[in-house]
Amino acid sequence: MAEDNDLAMKQKQQQIDSVKTDRASLQSDFDAASAKIDQLTTQNAKMDSALQGDKEAMSKLRNQISAVLHNDKATKEELKQAREMINTLNDKSKQYEARIAELEKENTVLTGQNKTLAKERDSTATQNAAIKKVGSVLTCSNIRMEPIHLRKNGKEKETTKAKKVDVLRIMFDIDENRIAESGTKQIYLRIIAEDGNTMTSPANGSGMLNTMKGDQMSFSLVKSVPLTQGQPLKNVMADWKQDGDYAKGAYTIEIYSEGYKVGSGSVTLR
Repeated sequence: MAEDNDLAMKQKQQQIDSVKTDRASLQSDFDAASAKIDQLTTQNAKMDSALQGDKEAMSKLRNQISAVLHNDKATKEELKQAREMINTLNDKSKQYEARIAELEKENTVLTGQNKTLAKERDSTATQNAAIKKVGSVLTCSNIRMEPIHLRKNGKEKETTKAKKVDVLRIMFDIDENRIAESGTKQIYLRIIAEDGNTMTSPANGSGMLNTMKGDQMSFSLVKSVPLTQGQPLKNVMADWKQDGDYAKGAYTIEIYSEGYKVGSGSVTLR
């Protein structure tokens, strides 16, 4: 009887040791994958919708894996699932890295053209300045528009009825950027009605902006935002007010920074 108990305890201890070993191996692989992703996302701040989608997918996977690894009661099956998620994470990391390589190749072509036109200048300084400028372009996410009705008592109520809209409220987040220097940044907002025309008003500070392609286009609002290097900025808000009623239909918001389009959103009024 004592021998059976000893054997059972020995088997149980072996199972515990096996789970600990699996957990330690998973943690090591997860840390390596996370470090690689952090390096990629820190070094690259170029605008690309596919990159943004991959970044969000990897972030979600990392959170799921971390939750399992921080669960002391995680089962062997849950650890197995974590291993599969780590493999998926590594695959996405490779795809992310490949896309960055493509963007860097495109940037190299542009840099080469600039060097031909200005080969008497200090090429190293020129390249560094160009890379810093591209890398410092801000990216926006969680972009939304809220049509607001202002009641007589001063309270606000969200509405989709065009005739009741008094204010179009634009809200968005500015993502973390470790290259852009701290300071006040100018964010340009274009509100485009269903007929394709940009809504402008001198009272709202509308004007013209220069795009990175050298074109000029009208903007509806300009928003000054205080940015801290390496830190995101949540729930940036800007209100558009106009005289008269809003027309029914879809309204699109486009956000520009440093001449680059960095995000868009829409709302429909009925």
